[in-house]
Amino acid sequence: MIKKASFKDIDNIIKITQACALRMEQQGIYQWNSHYPSRAAFENDFNNDELYVTEKHKSIVGCMTITPKMSLYYSTVEWLDTNNKAIYVHRLAIDPNFQGKGFAQELMNFAENYAKNNKYHSVRLDTFSKNTRNQKFYELRGYKRLGEIFFPKQSEFPFYCYQLLL
Repeated sequence: MIKKASFKDIDNIIKITQACALRMEQQGIYQWNSHYPSRAAFENDFNNDELYVTEKHKSIVGCMTITPKMSLYYSTVEWLDTNNKAIYVHRLAIDPNFQGKGFAQELMNFAENYAKNNKYHSVRLDTFSKNTRNQKFYELRGYKRLGEIFFPKQSEFPFYCYQLLL
């Protein structure tokens, strides 16, 4: 079940993202750290009514943010369309104990359907250049890799930007 997050869900969301960060570090992927994702980012997502969770047996197993606001970091990306009528997916995370069970697919299906139902023309996102599992996940869904951006507080390595035209 996917629903809008409540403010009290943020504690569980932080636990999930910390567990994801630890799992990625164990795999040599230094995508998330003490700066990101932050409680402040999730509180901002909640306050903007953009934070979603997915549940199994009434327990949160994943989250994501869906926003129509383009980050300034994306300003140099040559997107496939020029109308900027897009949604952006950020901070998608699945509890490591539930990864590989289809929850990320369900969240992305939800985001893509949300975009279609609200007359957006595309879904845009980024993923870490060293996270080949995520890259394959998005590419198998039809997303096109378009460019690179950098988040200096996260990594010296780039993040790849992706877009799916609807």
